[in-house]
Amino acid sequence: MNITNDTVWIQNGSTVAGGNGRGSQLNRLSSPLGITINDKTQTIYIADSGNDRVVKWEYGAKSGQVVVGGNPKNELNFPVDVLFDRKNNSLIICEQGNRRVVRVSLRNPAYQQIIISNIHCYGLAMDNNESLYVSDCEKHEIKQWRKGEMEGTIVAGGNGIGTRPSQLNFPTYIFIDEDYSLYVSDSNNSRITKWLKTAIAGTTVAGIQGQGSYLVNFLHPRKVILDRMGNLYIADSGNHRIMRWLKNQKPGSIVVGGNGNGQQLNQLHEPVGITFDQQGNLYVSDSANHRVQKFNIGVN
Repeated sequence: MNITNDTVWIQNGSTVAGGNGRGSQLNRLSSPLGITINDKTQTIYIADSGNDRVVKWEYGAKSGQVVVGGNPKNELNFPVDVLFDRKNNSLIICEQGNRRVVRVSLRNPAYQQIIISNIHCYGLAMDNNESLYVSDCEKHEIKQWRKGEMEGTIVAGGNGIGTRPSQLNFPTYIFIDEDYSLYVSDSNNSRITKWLKTAIAGTTVAGIQGQGSYLVNFLHPRKVILDRMGNLYIADSGNHRIMRWLKNQKPGSIVVGGNGNGQQLNQLHEPVGITFDQQGNLYVSDSANHRVQKFNIGVN
């Protein structure tokens, strides 16, 4: 990605999926949450939670296509996150309503494999060894499943609900970096914590003074991702903005949004999912506006 510490994004976004009001028609979304991109095919995959489906939206398309779910058989129940597995050409879906994680082959979407059961899942991440990480917002922990394992291992939290470094409170989305450090959106503690590989406690790397709307605060943070410079990007859902925290610096800064909740091109309403394409353009699932927004990378 063409991203540096000084990169800016154009403040007016453009709608690349949904944006036609809440609904189940193919040109509409209902509370989109997790998103992921396949740059090779120029496709966005969206956990369209309110419609119990995952849809794909090709760049420039006026409507999406249902990949899985969204039918009377209720194949999915409230999907909240979706991960594109390039190596296996499949989607991994966190299906919160059915308390499970499923794999769907993009070659044959009718084939679903349940890979984890009985988990109140929220966020997904995968490392370079194809180990899968899943947040359990009910048990306030993150588990790792190595390839082929039947039982996961707790790698963050798992010490009850709380604010101590070894605890989490309703963890939602997660990110794993190349050093196998885990970043957790510790939502009800209004912070992002970093857990080194094999650590028994995390450190707070963003959100340092509790819940609020100042640049040091979050309000219900959701998706967290890391760029190659080591900077954090966070969907600060309750404050209707996307934040950036430069590595080892504080406070954060507003990337886009932060202009109150609304439907204007420079506004967001409860953003949840964020991702970048290869050019460094930013995509945001603007959940309460039932759309996905694209913010083009700017010129300094």
